[in-house]
Amino acid sequence: MTPGLYLTHKPVGATSFTTVRAFQEEAQATRPGRRTALVHGGTLDPFAEGLLLMLVGPATHLFEHLHAAPKVYEARVEWGTETDTGDLHGRPVHQGDATALTPERLDEALRPFLGWTEQVPPATSAKKLGGEPAYRKAHRGEAVDLPPSRVYLHTARWLSHDLPKASTLELTCRGGYYVRSLARDLGRALGCGAHLSALKRTAIGPWKDPGPGARIERHGRDLLPWTSSRALTDQDVGALRQGQSIAATPLQPPDWRLPPGYPEPTGPVRGFHQGKLTFLLTPRDGALWPETELRGGV
Repeated sequence: MTPGLYLTHKPVGATSFTTVRAFQEEAQATRPGRRTALVHGGTLDPFAEGLLLMLVGPATHLFEHLHAAPKVYEARVEWGTETDTGDLHGRPVHQGDATALTPERLDEALRPFLGWTEQVPPATSAKKLGGEPAYRKAHRGEAVDLPPSRVYLHTARWLSHDLPKASTLELTCRGGYYVRSLARDLGRALGCGAHLSALKRTAIGPWKDPGPGARIERHGRDLLPWTSSRALTDQDVGALRQGQSIAATPLQPPDWRLPPGYPEPTGPVRGFHQGKLTFLLTPRDGALWPETELRGGV
């Protein structure tokens, strides 16, 4: 297993850690007795499916920079019942009449949620509360009172309706957005209650869900392609390893453009040496400073 970013498909029913464990077992089989750094690039709930990123080796240093990438989901929203988890496995906590819903009314209901808003995560989310994931407290029956988070919803549109039962939604959002919370809040705004019965992550940035049983590797310029880059000479690498800065030019533009109007992330500049991503660089005072070295390159 070579260092890099892997596009994998998480099926319904599995946890994100199930994929991590499978990668760990494969890494141990290919490199007996040697530890391989592994991390997934964003949790998917067990009831959800779709694209899960796996970062292997030095690529784990890219984890924090994936948060700002646009994520695309398809969700089935069930009208008439709010559950305590926001999904089909939760306990009903409110039921209402959804017979008055129309496509026009649902279009109008979406508009206030676009852009930057405050959103309360689900009680069964992985958000930390007192240093512990909220879902653990909720599963023990403890009261969970999470503060709102600032989140960003770029686009949202209804793909189809089966009213008054359900509707299918496609949305693009920034990392940290909870689609379960959107369904809950839509149901409350409409007065009928709502929850998710299905959720699929179809893309993160330029990377698409490879589908069940498939896996795709990404290296070099395919990594963090929405950020600018700079080619590094041997002298540049030597200076950066000593903690020194290098000239900020010549910079190359991003290899992939964000959707129009999407907030520009304050990501690093990628430093490439001999075709590999070797450094993450921070622009400061007209120069580039070493932020992280990806030992051996990716």
